[in-house]
Order: sequence, then structure tokens, then C-alpha cells
Amino acid sequence: MKTEPSIRHLAIARDTLLAPFGLVEPDLARAFSELFEHRIDFADLYFQQTRSESWRLEEGIVKSGSFGIDQGVGVRAVVGDRTAFAYSDAIGVEPLIQAARAVRGIARRGSGRVKIPTPVGFEQRGGHTLYGLDDPIRSLDAQAKVDLLGRVEVMARARDPRVVQVMAGLAAEHDVVLVVRSDGLMAADVRPLVRLSVTVIAESGGRREVGSAGGGGRFGFERFDDETVRRTVEEAVQQALVNLDSRPAPAGTMSVVLGSGWPGILLHEAIGHGLEGDFNRKGSSAFAGQLGQRVAAPGVTVVDDGTLPDRRGSLNVDDEGNPTRENVLIEDGILRSYLQDTLNARLMKVPVTGNGRRESFAHLPMPRMTNTCMMAGDRDPAEIVASLDRGLYAVNFGGGQVDITNGKFVFSASEAYWVEGGKIQYPVKGATIIGNGPDALTRVTMIGNDLRLDPGVGTCGKDGQSVPVGVGQPTLRIEGLTVGGTG
Repeated sequence: MKTEPSIRHLAIARDTLLAPFGLVEPDLARAFSELFEHRIDFADLYFQQTRSESWRLEEGIVKSGSFGIDQGVGVRAVVGDRTAFAYSDAIGVEPLIQAARAVRGIARRGSGRVKIPTPVGFEQRGGHTLYGLDDPIRSLDAQAKVDLLGRVEVMARARDPRVVQVMAGLAAEHDVVLVVRSDGLMAADVRPLVRLSVTVIAESGGRREVGSAGGGGRFGFERFDDETVRRTVEEAVQQALVNLDSRPAPAGTMSVVLGSGWPGILLHEAIGHGLEGDFNRKGSSAFAGQLGQRVAAPGVTVVDDGTLPDRRGSLNVDDEGNPTRENVLIEDGILRSYLQDTLNARLMKVPVTGNGRRESFAHLPMPRMTNTCMMAGDRDPAEIVASLDRGLYAVNFGGGQVDITNGKFVFSASEAYWVEGGKIQYPVKGATIIGNGPDALTRVTMIGNDLRLDPGVGTCGKDGQSVPVGVGQPTLRIEGLTVGGTG
């Protein structure tokens, strides 16, 4: 159904990506004609313009700022499980046709199926309306952005005299995309994105520790009011102060309680990637061939939802023009579905799920997560922590890595506590959590009622491409994880 906002998306995309470069629909049809000289399964054109800005505060002053515009078009043709792709960072009739001819030459060697007729007209389809159309870069003037970062500095130092250094950053993007497909679909999206990052260093008795926090989403800088900035600063300072009092983390196999919100990054990395369609089609995922089977403890339900308003990982349409949706991946412990883009869905003979994503016009789409969450249970978070006889309570995470083929993961806790007799004893430093994603799902014994999404800071990497994502989970208790420590 054509809604007014989706028509506005298309109008903005046409005015940004086609009209200034003299492109009209017959030119798009001509590009497809070039591609269809050989037998292919489908093709698409992906136009994009990204305006980006960043500001950085260090040592009490804003030391750097940048602004850039990146634009171009990617042309793709698919033959069986083979893909031919070319892109141009110039937009216009000649660059488009040259890219199409380059793709045609690459695709010539493929084993084609059916020659698709060249579309002579394009159907405009809309997606969701999950965020506003306004350019976030223009939501505050330059002085207001500098003043905002200055408030971060003042708040952090006023919070505690042990804070000796403050670093903060603002970043914004305004992304306009237009997808034109060989089946005649034309879809567009206008995507705002902002982020505030705060890092503090606290010092006491010759010891220095770092704390960090941030937030953002698909809105303008006006959302970073004094209260939001204060909460972000306090979280960063609190983390640094807690780490000043931390002791070496105990090591061994133990029960671990994961806090709500950002610790969902472990779920994202250790489990979410293994549920992406390409890995399962190729049989390289630990979850391959297990649809309909129990893969997690009862009560564990995992969803990927690209339709959450204003969230960092949300999209009105994915990068193939398909509306995003809520996909139930694991339901009460049973594996229900994988995340699919067009190519893998066609080869696996299943519906697309709205998860075709790419970093930019210079990259190919692939199945990617949007906002991935474990749903809430019915246990009180305090009860879950109190259930630990001896174990680790990990409130926040830093970096981590996972092997998709077997699900093994290693994550470092940036804020964690040692628990004995159901009571928090002291903060610990240097704790790493080691386990196997599919196995860890079966070891979940308590699920909190406090589902929380991350504050809007996640970026996911896959095959050299980075895209914004969201994560979330309630407080969880997992048995038998290996904790690598320093004590």
C-alpha cells in the first residue's frame, strides 16, 4: 500500500539521486537492457548518497571535525549462485551504462536460467515509517554541537575528582538510498543516524581505569538533551570508578549471570551470525539443517526485528527494497527460521525476510541482522543474581569474537562482579567469557523479566562490511561457562 511517507521517500530519492544527474526511468530500463543481453536470474541497481559529519573532543577542546559526501551506484546481476557486480562513485547515464556493461561481461560466463524481460515501467512500493525524514546534521548548528561536547566535559569532571581525562564524540549520517529491481520494483529509504560517545579515564593511587558509554539512533541531535547526556556521562564515569576498585577476576568453569541490554552483543555474535541464511545454505553454520529442532533451553525465544521505531538497526526497507519485519528465529527453544536476503532465499526456496543489507553502493548485499533480541522471561533480575552461589555477574561487555562454523566465542567483560552466597562481593577486572553459542543456549536456566535494548551504539562486521545494528536481552543465568581471569 502506498502511504504518504513512502511516496515522500521516493520523491526525496529521485530528487537526490536521479534528477540532479539527468537520470530518468528510460535510462534505468536501458541499464537493464544491457544486463539482459545474457541469461540471468535477476538484477538490481542501488543508488546511494551519504552525508556524514563527526566532531571529537579531547583535553577539554573540540580538536577535530569532519564532513563528507559519498555517493554512487552499484549494479548487480545474479546467475544461479553466482553474482556479477560493478559500481561507480559517479552517478549519471554513462557511469550507469558502463557499470551495467561491466556486469554483463562478468555474468557472461555464468550458467543462466531464464532471460528476464527488461522492465519498461517501475512499480513504486513503500516500506515502513519507522523514523523521521529530517537531516540530523542540520538538527543542531555547529556551535550547539561544540557546546554539547563541552557539557559532557564539565559533567564528567564534576561527577568525581578522580576523573582526569574526558573524550567525547558526536557523529551523524543522512543516508538516501534508491533500489530499482529487474522485477519492476522501485523502493527508497531516507535514513538518519546519530551517535554520542563518551570515554573517561579515572585515576587513584597511581592506578588508571577507563569507562565508556554512548547512545544514539535514527533521529536528530535534539534527542541528546541534558538528561540524556547526564545519564550517558554518569554511566561512563561509574564504569571507570568501579574498575578502580576491581580485583583480578577468578578463573574456571562457573555459572554466569549476564546483565540486560548491551550484553546481548554476546547473543548477536555467538548465535545471531549462525542464523544468517548464507552460512546455513552453505552448511558452514553450527545451526545448519536444524530447522524445527530444539536448539535452546525452554523459554529461550530470539527474534530479529527491523521494525522498531527510531532504533539504530531498523530500516524502512532493506538494501534490496524489501520491507523489514519481525522474524522469530528461535521460539521457546525451537529453531524456526533463518535470516534471508533475496539470493539465499531463492536458492533455499524460502521467503525473503527483509535482511538483505550492504555497507554502501560499493558492496554486495548479504543476510545481516537488524535488531536482535532474546525475549523476556518471568524471573526478577535480583533473584537471578541472588541464585549464584559462586559465579560471575557480567554487566557490560567490550570486544569479542566468534567462529561461525562451531559457535565458539570469547568475550571480554568491561564491567563485572564476583558473587558468592547470592551477594555481590567486589568488582573484577580481566574477565573473559568463553563458550560455544549453540551449547550456551541449552544452558540457560533463568530468564529475567527486564528485557532492555542497547543504547544505540552497535556496529556489526561481516565479510569486511560494517552496518549499524541493535541488540538486547533480559538478565540471564547460564551454567557452565568458562571464565578466563587473572586471579
